[in-house]
Amino acid sequence: MAQNGKKKIGLIGGGQIGGNLALLAVQKSLGDVVLYDIPAAEGLVKGKALDINQLAAVDGYDCRVKGTTDWKDVAGSDVIIITAGMPRKPGMSREDLLEINLKIMTDVAGNIKQHAPNAFVINVANPLDAMVFALHKIAGLPKHMVAGMAGVLDTSRFKCFVAEALGSSIRDVEALVLGGHGDDMVPLVRHSTVGGVPLTELIAKDKLDAIIKRTREGGAELVGLYKTGSAYFGPAASAIAMAESFLQDRKRVLPAAALLEGQYGINGYFFGVPVQIGAGGVEKIHTVELNDSEKAELEKSFQSVKKTVDSVKL
Repeated sequence: MAQNGKKKIGLIGGGQIGGNLALLAVQKSLGDVVLYDIPAAEGLVKGKALDINQLAAVDGYDCRVKGTTDWKDVAGSDVIIITAGMPRKPGMSREDLLEINLKIMTDVAGNIKQHAPNAFVINVANPLDAMVFALHKIAGLPKHMVAGMAGVLDTSRFKCFVAEALGSSIRDVEALVLGGHGDDMVPLVRHSTVGGVPLTELIAKDKLDAIIKRTREGGAELVGLYKTGSAYFGPAASAIAMAESFLQDRKRVLPAAALLEGQYGINGYFFGVPVQIGAGGVEKIHTVELNDSEKAELEKSFQSVKKTVDSVKL
């Protein structure tokens, strides 16, 4: 908690996602923000903080951003969102980032353990499922106080493409994407609706298959367009949705990578499932009834995650 009584949000990584996280947190009046990065990026985080604070004066936002390279400034954060790490470049898979980002995560997790052990921690760094596993192990965080942001983003992409295909309001699209944050993620078509109407009754199978493929490759599509990095607006909004539900005890049910202990037949791994996020962190893990085909797809996704996580050496 910040000294002024506001909630305190620690953002680890001052890149494109970090800057947008800070902006969204201020615009939503979630609390005061500390934007942290390594000493080489001191000008970047201090510049972004100053820029956003000046923007706040235009619309009257009362939350403030502080750019820092000192972990002591992160101490006491209510929620921490980690984006630090190397972004994907064209031709790279998320798994290609494992070795370099694991070194960064090891340092970040150690500092969280020392300076902010009571924070609810949301990881955005890739490969997502392996990084949140490492974060949990190294920082020693309670299982309900750590989660990975992926499902919210993957689901938002799926909803975006569905609304686009139908020419309908995106507000009326209800959907859910489970599994690992990779090419084997599982959009639950059978459980998806538009205004209460089953999606399978509105879109032909071939078009639906194309939407599923585009959803699975949504990150790679943006990497190919940006050339020098990966998505940042969508990931920032998705992580803020999780942070907001925690900070304001919204108890929203959102797809996120949580530690499973037998649910969906998985034990000891972080995996994308519907969870309830409130003031207690990950308060519930919801189990969705799946048919044989959906179970097979989810198992395929889990095996991809397991392979990457099992290669993590801590």
